[in-house]
Amino acid sequence: MVACVRPVVASVQGGGRRIAHDHAMPSDDRYDTRLDDKYGQLTVIDIPAEVRAHAPWFNQTLTRVNDAVVRLGIIQGEYHWHKHDREDECFIVLDGELSLDIEGQGTVVLTRHLGYTVPHGVVHRTRARDKTIILMVEAATVTPTGDGIALRA
Repeated sequence: MVACVRPVVASVQGGGRRIAHDHAMPSDDRYDTRLDDKYGQLTVIDIPAEVRAHAPWFNQTLTRVNDAVVRLGIIQGEYHWHKHDREDECFIVLDGELSLDIEGQGTVVLTRHLGYTVPHGVVHRTRARDKTIILMVEAATVTPTGDGIALRA
């Protein structure tokens, strides 16, 4: 059975936004997704400090560049299957090993300093056996949890 739900965006202290999940989504509070532009422009982005300060399944928008955002992901375990209807998503591994499962095409494994772009409309999920640090580059309009979340039994 496949069910699709949409995440709900809620405000966070300090004026940012955080993803809060709809009631139809399984209870899983491990995704800490912060959509506020933490560093903005003309500011040094301290990625090592962010990594030290946060545990896996942390996702923070670091900066906006024109119509795109650069996000830091600290992940471990499996993310849910999802897709983005209008936006491509680029993953770049800073440390660790990222597995990208692409529906109908198998798995792409990325290690340190390797990247891969998933085109819009392609169902995918990320996995990391151990703590992995990634950058994601995507349109500022993207919903990180996906436009449709496919729950597979």
